[in-house]
Amino acid sequence: MASIFNALHIGYSGLNAAQIGIDTTGHNIANAETEGYTRQRVVTSEATPISITPGSRGNGTRITEIVRVFDSFVNDRYSLAAQNKEYSDTLKKNLEELSSYFPDIDNVGIKEDLKNYFDLWQSLASNPSNSAVKVALAQQTQTLTQHITQTMDKIESLQRSTDNQLLVNVEEVNRIAGQIADLNKAIDTAESDGVSNANDLRDQREQLSMSLGKLIGAKVFSGQIQSNMPVDGNIATKNGTYTIQVGGFNIVDGSFFHPIGIDAKNNAGQFNDIYYERQDGVQFPFAEKITGGKIGALLELRGSIIGQDGKFENGFLQESMNTFDVFSKGLIEATNNLYAQSATDTMQSNPLSFSDNQALLSTDENFKEGTFDVVAYDIDGNEVARRSISINNSTVIDNAGPTNLLTNGVTKNSIAEQIQAQKDDTGDNNSLNDIDDMITATFAKPSNVFSLSVKGQYSSLGYTFAIEDHGTNFAGVTGVSRFFDGNNAKNITLSAPLQVDSSAINAFKAPASGDNQTALDMVQLQFNSFGFKENNRTTTSDTMYGYFDHMVTRIGTKTNSVIAANDTITAQYNAIKQEHDSISKVSIDEELANLIRYQTSYGAAAKVITTIDQMMTTLLGLKQ
Repeated sequence: MASIFNALHIGYSGLNAAQIGIDTTGHNIANAETEGYTRQRVVTSEATPISITPGSRGNGTRITEIVRVFDSFVNDRYSLAAQNKEYSDTLKKNLEELSSYFPDIDNVGIKEDLKNYFDLWQSLASNPSNSAVKVALAQQTQTLTQHITQTMDKIESLQRSTDNQLLVNVEEVNRIAGQIADLNKAIDTAESDGVSNANDLRDQREQLSMSLGKLIGAKVFSGQIQSNMPVDGNIATKNGTYTIQVGGFNIVDGSFFHPIGIDAKNNAGQFNDIYYERQDGVQFPFAEKITGGKIGALLELRGSIIGQDGKFENGFLQESMNTFDVFSKGLIEATNNLYAQSATDTMQSNPLSFSDNQALLSTDENFKEGTFDVVAYDIDGNEVARRSISINNSTVIDNAGPTNLLTNGVTKNSIAEQIQAQKDDTGDNNSLNDIDDMITATFAKPSNVFSLSVKGQYSSLGYTFAIEDHGTNFAGVTGVSRFFDGNNAKNITLSAPLQVDSSAINAFKAPASGDNQTALDMVQLQFNSFGFKENNRTTTSDTMYGYFDHMVTRIGTKTNSVIAANDTITAQYNAIKQEHDSISKVSIDEELANLIRYQTSYGAAAKVITTIDQMMTTLLGLKQ
């Protein structure tokens, strides 16, 4: 039965509802600038009425719940946009740095060094005996090669930097995932009564999940979406088991989390390898599964598949280094292949990467089928003998060994054997003045060095020899007579003897006074097309400048594409963030209006209580 005390309770319920409303509004205002905070609303409903005759009488108000104004649909879009922006920002930052390594504008950069290098060969062709020009050419060659190696070092450092960032960020992913698992447990405990909402804990979880998504492109799965349209059309939340997946693997499953493994123990390059380890200890390669967030961008740059040699089989930085190596190797081989036509008394190859009885065309080196000539000159520079050496599918360096057959049963045909074979190169029926009489060809093990030299009796008479190539690239690959040492962008340099004595640079082809044919051919080299052999064993035909431009353009195009995409992604992110903030972020103006409303409600409820107090005083006064 209703009584005056029930009326007092009604006033108290209104007072309590206003108080909680003021507390919640104050909580919103206090956290207006807190990152990740979602504004909250007090939801009230009428209390259960008292059933009396002639009808139900109101029994005040009650607090149903305190809810977050949070839309899962908008938040999912916001989270995805944040992941895309972090991915794009990371690519943009690193590619802009990579592009700065190739400043081929305003007459600076490798291309300008290359132009100056060929210009000095032109000067040497005009003055083939001028020592000052040779010194300048040697210095410019050193400048060119140092610039190439320094640029390669910078790209490698950038790749190492992305690798170090991966380690830090994967460790951060594991830390955040562990915190989310702990929060899941705390939320389940706080909401176990089926009435309470762990709003602040949910905010913390959403903020951590957002950070996790930015780092690694994680996806959140959390049961069914529940809407609260009667309260606010913007409220649509997910309830259920909270699971986070990366690449199809669970790293958070409710209150449990599975750390991502990372170490650099199992590869020759000492790069950090990312893996997922099952509970039974089986490890799965995981890097390829990560395609989003900052880590996904770092992997796209650095590479995700580590080969047996410790280098990456993919990754834009690795591909750029590979292309730079191909360019440098092409420059080295083309120059050395041409420089071998300058007569000398001794030639000695670099240590070869293949065995003496391996078919040359089956190696990874840039040998071509065709012929080259070994040409002998007398002391006056007259050609005295010439022999054509062929390279085909059966050609090896040296056929010494237990068998004269290749693995496919084909009879071996060696370079050394062809040079040493007894032939009448001069056509004079004299068996004592041919190439095999003048030149010795040897292959040394285990150093794998192939050597050619003029025999003693002819050397004492001033005889020299040279190699004129007709498309085999033999001298270029082996480096038997070289202007450049090295075989890639990391170790390219002017050959050691020429660094010591630049006057030994030869402009001539035949050792005759005033001959400048090699220098002239070097000038022409910049305009000739060559076969640049890629790592996938495909060959690209281009000039030196053309291939370099292709490499730089590829980097520039990629960078410009990422910058343009970043502008679009940033605009989308800002638009979705604005929509998200309009729903969930605290509006000070709105909260101040709510504060006034709750203050008025509180005053009115207090007035009800004072009125009832006066009524009770009057009622008690009747007894007196």
